[in-house]
Amino acid sequence: MAIWVNQDTRLLVQGITGTEGKFHALGCREYGTQVVAGVTPGKGGQSVEGIPVFDSVEEAREQAGANASVIFVPPPFAADAIMEAAGAGIELVVCITEGVPVRDMLAVKDFLRDHPTCLIGPNCPGVISPGLAKIGIMPGHIHLEGKVGVISRSGTLTYEAVWQLTNLKLGQSTCVGIGGDPLNGTSFIDALRAFKDDPETEGVVLIGEIGGSAEEEAGAWVAENFDRPVVGFIAGQTAPPGRRMGHAGAIVSGGKGTAAEKMAALRDAGITVVESPAEIGRAMQKALAR
Repeated sequence: MAIWVNQDTRLLVQGITGTEGKFHALGCREYGTQVVAGVTPGKGGQSVEGIPVFDSVEEAREQAGANASVIFVPPPFAADAIMEAAGAGIELVVCITEGVPVRDMLAVKDFLRDHPTCLIGPNCPGVISPGLAKIGIMPGHIHLEGKVGVISRSGTLTYEAVWQLTNLKLGQSTCVGIGGDPLNGTSFIDALRAFKDDPETEGVVLIGEIGGSAEEEAGAWVAENFDRPVVGFIAGQTAPPGRRMGHAGAIVSGGKGTAAEKMAALRDAGITVVESPAEIGRAMQKALAR
């Protein structure tokens, strides 16, 4: 089984007529995802390699039966694209766009309170259920259908963990890149809760970063609610306090959000924490064998 994305996913691509939107729309389709529509205002009636283009998400939902969206539009317009999709009743929205202003995301978070849409991102690689469907920019060929869920704030480290799990024949049920921005749609806990309800996910890899308190909160939730093995890694262990490292959310301020604090919190929650990303796969293999 898998969470959120499967063979029934019918994907529309907001920004499909742009270079990135077209490239990754075709990549998702090649992987096996049902890419049923694209949306670019003013270009309705056109098509991209056989994918019909509509002027609005509402039209794409009504005429093509889209139930998920992936967003490849410039940062100033990304928030409006998210809210358009949610307003049209799209169940899952994945925003790949990097650099969405925090102020815009505040408006998005407020808007989503009145809509049941699940938002992944922004500034994320997307979500993939190996062998079923992918929504995003991740390299599909490194994934293997299997039994380990992956949740990560880092795209690159997600790929490293996935490759190790694939080489060990453990595979992945679903991989979720939640993004590294200060405000995002899906949290570690949201994904953990979904994996808890998936009986075929036997363990979870959790990849965090310095900054914020999301990892500590996830650890506390795992301790109280999750009965399967979790392997954790925290990026940014050598980062100097007060300096942003990579993602907008990866900043340590006032002595809070350090790698050491996060690693300690995860260990206290019973999570196996590795010091190096190279140890993720083997640690999960050992945890599942117990």
